[in-house]
Amino acid sequence: MRIGVLTGGGDCPGLNAVIRAATRRGLLEGWEIWGVVEGWRGLMGEGWFEPLRLESVSGILRRGGTVLRTSRDNPFKIPNGADEVLANIKKNKLDALVAIGGEGTMMLAKKFFDMGIPLVGVPKTIDNDIWGTDLTFGFDTAVNTAMEVIDKLHSTAESHNRVLVVEVMGHYTGWIAWAAGLASGADLIIIPEHPTGVKEICQVIEARFARGKYFSIVVVAEGAKISLEKDKPGDYIWQPGTDAAGHPRLGGIGEVLARKIEELTEFEARPVTLGYIQRGGSPSAFDRILASRFGVFAVEMIKGRKFGYMAALKGTEIVAVPLEEAAKQLKTVPEEYYKTAEVFFG
Repeated sequence: MRIGVLTGGGDCPGLNAVIRAATRRGLLEGWEIWGVVEGWRGLMGEGWFEPLRLESVSGILRRGGTVLRTSRDNPFKIPNGADEVLANIKKNKLDALVAIGGEGTMMLAKKFFDMGIPLVGVPKTIDNDIWGTDLTFGFDTAVNTAMEVIDKLHSTAESHNRVLVVEVMGHYTGWIAWAAGLASGADLIIIPEHPTGVKEICQVIEARFARGKYFSIVVVAEGAKISLEKDKPGDYIWQPGTDAAGHPRLGGIGEVLARKIEELTEFEARPVTLGYIQRGGSPSAFDRILASRFGVFAVEMIKGRKFGYMAALKGTEIVAVPLEEAAKQLKTVPEEYYKTAEVFFG
């Protein structure tokens, strides 16, 4: 068999571990493994493929990013893009495809599967927002990175009696903010699943001051919904812009919130935006292991001709879930999880 492996969407720690695992498991079957360069873009135009052998994946387990590189191209939004993908798969005689990516990649994988392409999915994203799997690889590393930075910020905030507003990634879910904030002892966590108001945020900060805590660490997810007042939803202090393709461009809510806090209180507030640092670096031990298990399982699904499924973590077991289920909705932070974090606010 000839198997293609691609990484789509944003990069994250652990992608190379999946590539390595899928390659080694496929080679054990005597298959040819081909890397698709730059995600779905590599399946359009003339196509861009590189053979994956033992020497190709040697030493990449600990590396961040993806040796195959990636892109956010959507073949269905590019003239003739989807047809070119189908033609390249046929021309290069690929018997199956391993699509490694986030929610967007899983949606594309589902569309191509419905068009007759034999493929399987592997869920990656630091956002941990893919439905059907308890965890995605990349999330643990991102949370640990954010936690370590927030830990370091405590001393500066306390020394200068400041409010530090730490903006983390997460797209339209608050998994990173919730986990990193809870792990680092943040004084307030603001996530998209739990809209709030600036005045309510300031009340928490002022209550801390009243009991002798002259600094605060506020962790806010990039997609959080913050109104001027909690009982006036929709009157948001910040709205995302758009990129050239019209897609929402998140990032910036931390700076706006810090300014609002200064306007409404007597405290100095400074924004700290973690940005791409959360997506970079060497994967944690947990992500290396999870990604390796996903990669092996993906090839085993192909061997068993279980196409149209995604590898998923359920408890401690790796199972197959239909791509249709994985792509149907975002996995958001449950209310009970947020209530646990609220115990430590203020």
